[in-house]
Amino acid sequence: MNENAEAIVLYCSRLSCGEGVIPLEPKEWSDLSKLLLEKNLTPSALLRCTKAEICDMLSVGDEFAERLVRLAERGASIAFELEKYGNIGIRVVTRADGEYPALLKRVLGNKCPPLFYYAGDLSLLGQAAIGYVGSRKADDDALAFTERTVEKTVRKGYGVVNGGAKGVDETAGRMARELGSFSIEYLADSMMKRLRTGQTARAIQNNSLLLLSAVSPDAGFHVGNAMMRNRYIYAQSEGTVVVKADADSGGTWAGATENLKSGWCREFCWKNERYRGNMKLIERGAIPIDDSWDGDPTSPREGPVQTSLFD
Repeated sequence: MNENAEAIVLYCSRLSCGEGVIPLEPKEWSDLSKLLLEKNLTPSALLRCTKAEICDMLSVGDEFAERLVRLAERGASIAFELEKYGNIGIRVVTRADGEYPALLKRVLGNKCPPLFYYAGDLSLLGQAAIGYVGSRKADDDALAFTERTVEKTVRKGYGVVNGGAKGVDETAGRMARELGSFSIEYLADSMMKRLRTGQTARAIQNNSLLLLSAVSPDAGFHVGNAMMRNRYIYAQSEGTVVVKADADSGGTWAGATENLKSGWCREFCWKNERYRGNMKLIERGAIPIDDSWDGDPTSPREGPVQTSLFD
């Protein structure tokens, strides 16, 4: 891990947080990184500074400078935690690393998290994928449609990106891997729990599965984390298929409506009149699809990827 990546982990990770130690939120990190750029400084330049030196270098208040000092003091304890996770295959990638999800930087900008914990082959991030989202309690029809549609998108050369939840997500990822493709899963809770299954371990060893999470590897489920995770699915995909959404409620609905407002990627929605949520998403601008869809979301997006070490 380079020194700038180490600084991001120290300032932003929620590992080893004692009383009064408050890691920087993504927006706070983005603001700090902009300030560092303006001062022609790198994150690592702050690691060995006193509170007074930070105040002088950055023209910030005592309280914020003290917060940075306390966060940087966690070096030994965080190194221990990262080694523990590393022993079971969980590592960390930060915005100071070239392997960080480039599409997320391009699409989300400062809404990207400063770091991800991951297990698997990060090179999968460079391959085109289609997002699949839907209810955890999807019925048999929805799961069958998911399988049929994944088969089409895999034939077009796309992998799958999803949130790793039961139902549509799990079905889409499994189907892609069975067809010889890959899946990328942005998790909202415990990566540790997911890694305990033999199927997951084998898929990671075969380089057909990549798990990423912006929350600590042993974190429990939190609605806010799940909502943030939805953004990463849409931003990573060349187009996202909404298989089943509940109208006006639930994570699938929230993520789909947010994407329609933000335009992170093309949004396709199964036109099924039994699903009121789906029909409402189509009314709001989602592209209706059915079994006649050929699985082509049109050509991949183009454009420069941000290359700043810590933008």
